[in-house]
Amino acid sequence: MMPDDQKNGQANSSDDVDGMTRQNRNQAMGAISVSVAMAILDTAIVNTALPSIAKDLGVGHSDSVWIITAYQMSMVAAMLPFAAYGDLKGHRKVFLTGLGVFILASLACGISPSFLGLVAARFVQGIGAAAIMSANTALVRQIYPARILGRGLGLNALVMAFSFAAGPPMASIILSFTSWHWLFLINVPICILAFFLSWQKLPKEDKGKSQKFDVVPAVICASLFALWVHGLGQLAHGSMTSLPIIEEAVALILGIFLVRWQSSHERPLLAVDLFRISFFSLSAITAFLAFIVQGMIFVAMPFLLQGKLGFDVIMTGFLIAPWPLMGAFLAPIAGRLSDRYPAGILGGIGLAILGLGIGVISVLPPHTKPIIAVIMMALCGGGFGFFLSPNQRALMSSAPTTRSGAASGVLGISRILGQTTGATLVAFCLYLSSDHGAEIALRIGIFIAFAACMVSLSRLLKKPILRKNRS
Repeated sequence: MMPDDQKNGQANSSDDVDGMTRQNRNQAMGAISVSVAMAILDTAIVNTALPSIAKDLGVGHSDSVWIITAYQMSMVAAMLPFAAYGDLKGHRKVFLTGLGVFILASLACGISPSFLGLVAARFVQGIGAAAIMSANTALVRQIYPARILGRGLGLNALVMAFSFAAGPPMASIILSFTSWHWLFLINVPICILAFFLSWQKLPKEDKGKSQKFDVVPAVICASLFALWVHGLGQLAHGSMTSLPIIEEAVALILGIFLVRWQSSHERPLLAVDLFRISFFSLSAITAFLAFIVQGMIFVAMPFLLQGKLGFDVIMTGFLIAPWPLMGAFLAPIAGRLSDRYPAGILGGIGLAILGLGIGVISVLPPHTKPIIAVIMMALCGGGFGFFLSPNQRALMSSAPTTRSGAASGVLGISRILGQTTGATLVAFCLYLSSDHGAEIALRIGIFIAFAACMVSLSRLLKKPILRKNRS
């Protein structure tokens, strides 16, 4: 029997019907990977540089958080509308438009002379990132044949994990040689190359031009998620006013209204039709819970490491790094395994390992040797990476091809809302107890990780609907 890679290179292989040939696939994935890496880096890289930016622009640390909030808020608000538009008009079109907006906004961020100008540019940059991320996995599904889709999603997860890990050290390197402006300006030449490669190599789609995109539901959808994330962010930063509660209430009302309004719609923005597929909904819930745990870990660990365990700031960065690095290592391996074994089992194993790792970390005594913390963080990151790719494959494969964009949007929303919810839970725990809040948060994280494990395993009772890449 001829190996897959040889089959993929043949002009008459089945990949021409289902996915792309190997050479075109590699070039298309290269373009997508670079673009996704830049969008993820701009989520992580600014956190490290925030004090430098605040000092240079003459704003307080609390106000400088808007540089991060503006990006996250616009990204989560625009993701599902872009995903729905991609299902109607083509994900390639959305991806290229988003990449173009991201390039221009990155240039505006880099040359911005004022704090307000930077925040505005970051808001627009988040819109571009939303378009990139909403079309991301939908395009991967078109690029890879269904029989090896897990490989593509594993590579995609590798890029995301590595980019997340590379953010802080890259920011430190750039700031050691030049100003913070180059954190954004460096995106421009790299993304221009990615744009031209994407223009040439991404698969062209034949989408119906006559289909109308509903603007009003898109605006409502964007508003409810913006309010939700902003409200959670205010709670996470210790706001004691009634505004965050009002924002969360309004978001809930808008969500209920939108679901009822579009319940019979063929392509609802909130993907109500997809959540009727039990295998899809279980995969989405698993993702949301897992990202809550990830968000809790990355916010709580610095407090635990520098407080109870007594490590300094520099050592803290090195101790946290094994999580994303091990996750990046295992994600493509798990992706390949997901082409052969059920996502319920692979995800369940990964999440169980994650829960055990958090359990050990939560009871580490003071003056623990650094190598022990490194091993435990690597264990947690490995468990998370082992879960991520199979879960993405399960979620994308269980959605109809015509709803790939919506499924991709659900993945993105699950990640952002999960991480934001996790950060809010840690903030609440620290509010309850400044001395033991991090430990309390980690123990809650154990419970959530094992709850996610049980949801993942419950998929073994459901028969997945594996759909081909093309209609």
